[in-house]
Order: sequence, then structure tokens, then C-alpha cells
Amino acid sequence: MSDETDKITPASEPSLADMFRNVRSVLRRLGPGGPLALIAMTLPVIGLATLASLFNVIGPWLKAQGGAGVAIYILGFTLCAGLAIFPTHILSALGGWAVGFAVGAPAACCGVLGAALVGYAVGLRATGERAVRLIAEKPKWKAVYDALIGSGFWRALLIVLLVRLAMSPFALTNFLLAATRVHPLAYVIGTVVGLAPRTCAVVFFAVGLKEVTMETPHSRALWLISLAITVVAVIVIAYLANRAVARVTEQRE
Repeated sequence: MSDETDKITPASEPSLADMFRNVRSVLRRLGPGGPLALIAMTLPVIGLATLASLFNVIGPWLKAQGGAGVAIYILGFTLCAGLAIFPTHILSALGGWAVGFAVGAPAACCGVLGAALVGYAVGLRATGERAVRLIAEKPKWKAVYDALIGSGFWRALLIVLLVRLAMSPFALTNFLLAATRVHPLAYVIGTVVGLAPRTCAVVFFAVGLKEVTMETPHSRALWLISLAITVVAVIVIAYLANRAVARVTEQRE
């Protein structure tokens, strides 16, 4: 006689294939936003190596253009970072190296803001209401969404600020904040305040370097400071998200 326990199989956790199918389903439902999200994750990494190899050619050329070079730099920063071609930190370093801190810092901050606006506009256009509708279908997702960015201007501003202070990928963050339709003013203020300190620090450290490479003398210090801020930001966001999920669980029980 066969053992009855042989017929009982424990519930298995979702496999890697199941997770992949779920991610693919979400990306497909985002419409054009799905491919854009993948581009925002991968293209800046490729662009980093490309721009670093051309750094010592572009920098002197920008410096030789005078005032026009600053305008070209801001426009190039806006388009290249906004369209996820290059990451912001290497573009910020280019400004400090080419035109110095006094001009390079405000120019880089203008470029960051312009790029954030471009990224927001592209993400908003590509996703429309798809991401919000997808979130609304999942009670726990909706609770987290409401707790983080759906509870008014000031809560949205806090979350944008924390995300920008953390070591979050610039292009992908632009896309996600646009897809979830974060309040535009909270997006702008949080982006400027959150990214300005790191942007100015990169510009400052790039001034006076004889040659800019992927590794600068101060890159480790910046990385450690950014890591510490990221840990704090993640803890705060996770705390708010867990509280929201706990409330949904209690209501169901």
C-alpha cells in the first residue's frame, strides 16, 4: 500500500521562471514604457565608459568655447542625461574639469534639472495611466503607493528627496517617478534639493585634475558618504511601506 504522504506535495515558492514571466507581464502592460525602463537601466552604464574615453577631448573643446561652451554643456547635459545616454556624475565631473567650480557647479545643477524634466516628460508620455492602473489592481501595491507618494504634496516631496539623496539610478528614477505620476512640483523641488549636494561635490573634486578617469582620488569618499545616506533613505522608505502593508493585512484579518 502506498504511503498517503507521498501524494502530498508542499506548496513551492515561485520559481525563477515564474518571476521572469511576472516581470515580463508588467513590462508588457506598461506599453512603450516597458522598453524605456530597460533602456534607462542599461544605456547609462554603456555611456559611462564611452564618455570617459572621450573626456579629455571634450573638456578642452568646451573650455575653448567660452560662454558658448557653458550653454552647450548645459544643453548637452540636459539631453544626454534626460534621454539616459550618459549618467549624471560623469557629466558633472566634465563641467568641473572644463570650466571650474564657480561656473561648473550651477551649470551642472541646471543640467540635472533640465535632464530630470526631460526624463519626466518622456516617462509620462510613454506610460500614461498604465502604471497607476496596474498598482490599483494590487491592494498591497496600492497601500504602499498611497503611503509614499499618494498622500499629498509634502509626503511626495519627502519621498522624492529621499530617493534623490540615495544612490538611485538617475534615468530609471525619472522614469519611475513619472510613471507613478508624482506631483510635478514635488518632483522638481525634491530633485533639485536632493541632487544638488552630490552634483556640486563631484564638480568640486573634478576641478584641477590633470586627467579625468573612471576613478578619481575622491571617488571612494563620495561613494561611502552616498552609501550612508542611501541606507538611511532606504530605512525610512521601507518603514513607511511596511506600515502601509501592515494596515492592509490588519484590515483583511
